Amino acid sequence: MIEVVPLTLHIGAEIKGVDLTRPLPAQQLKAVRDAFLKWKVVFFRDQHLDHAQHVAMARQFGEPTIGHAVFGHVEGHPEIYSVAKHRTANEKYEAMMVTPWFGWHTDVTAAVNPPCASILRGVSIPPYGGDTFWTNLVAAYAGLSEPMRAFVDGLRTIHAFEPRGGSEYNERVKRRVLKSEHPLVTVHAETGERVLFASPSFLKSVVGLTPRESAKLLELLWEHVVRPEYTVRFKWNPGDIAFWDNRSTAHLAPRDIFQSDFDRQLYRITLVGEPLVGVDGKASRSMEGLPIRSAEEELRMMAAE
Repeated sequence: MIEVVPLTLHIGAEIKGVDLTRPLPAQQLKAVRDAFLKWKVVFFRDQHLDHAQHVAMARQFGEPTIGHAVFGHVEGHPEIYSVAKHRTANEKYEAMMVTPWFGWHTDVTAAVNPPCASILRGVSIPPYGGDTFWTNLVAAYAGLSEPMRAFVDGLRTIHAFEPRGGSEYNERVKRRVLKSEHPLVTVHAETGERVLFASPSFLKSVVGLTPRESAKLLELLWEHVVRPEYTVRFKWNPGDIAFWDNRSTAHLAPRDIFQSDFDRQLYRITLVGEPLVGVDGKASRSMEGLPIRSAEEELRMMAAE
């Protein structure tokens, strides 16, 4: 029997009583889906999946994308992205300004259709350090004052991957350019909740505001969305899985792992999403680059080039 154990008031629940190495019965599948929508991120302990089982588990909830639209995939498993301690997407940040919201992000929001969900599997986990945080962007929206909610409801924002210090990172970003305009407040496709879609790492500016106005508003919102009361912190063990709603959360891997000699290896699958829709009913629009497709479609497109 499934047990859903909430971890904080606003976000995060541990799900007990399921075996993800095999297909879930319909009743369990619905219970997991309901918990996922309510708690925004759900955790499963002691699920030692291999790559094929990870893909099969993900397919029960949607269509897997290519591992990462910009940074590639695991050889032989196009649906899986390696989240290693040292990877191309995580080169050194020493020259960058560090703020309280530094590193927080929602996955691949530079695409016109960001993934609807992400499923992260822990394999090599340090004995301490290397945790992950998530924040509830629905609760963050509700926590704004009424005048501020009315103001941000009508705004649009630009999201993009941009070149930074590392040369290999920059080369990959140039090969797959992604830039999109999203509503700052989105209406969740399944729950109807309003979401403050403010991903610090990829959100670059607010449409129609001056650069100074845009920067100050975004700093205020980013500081707000990472307030501790909206977040949950997860301590990984080998075999653990985190499954989160990418439409209503942002997450952070604190960089403490780089101050240790411990290894950290996780694997991620993202599920194909749709363009986001604002309070006014207007959808996201692509400024550069193609939508994120399923892994199969991406491979066919690569083979045709």
